[in-house]
Amino acid sequence: MQALARREYSRAEMHAKLLPHVTEADDVEAVLDDLVKRGWLSDARALEQTVSIRRSRFGTQRIAHELRQKGISDDMISSVLPDLKQGELEAARVVWQKKFAFPPQDPKEKAKQIRFLQSRGFSMEVIFKVMKLSDSEEGI
Repeated sequence: MQALARREYSRAEMHAKLLPHVTEADDVEAVLDDLVKRGWLSDARALEQTVSIRRSRFGTQRIAHELRQKGISDDMISSVLPDLKQGELEAARVVWQKKFAFPPQDPKEKAKQIRFLQSRGFSMEVIFKVMKLSDSEEGI
């Protein structure tokens, strides 16, 4: 209950969290079913919370990967992907501006900035758009 009071967990995360505390007589699935039935455990809420927290700092690929790690179903993930992709360019721009502020001056710096945005989960298409926008803003 303490864990659920702090943040939303997916069913798979809660299952993994409870396993170390289980004895042979305990039925983890029954406990999880009860938590879901009472409305205390929800994959949908875990998905919403993760997306709302991560969308301003990370790209679609990274968020989708994190959701898969949390045990969220692919169907649920695919339902939020269009919304994530819609704001991805602006998020990438904000992240890039916070970190670098100036367009790359040489190929080495450009590669560094691209790797940074890739590590944040942004697609190459979005990264090149950000780089192109930064070049045009500086008149390069």
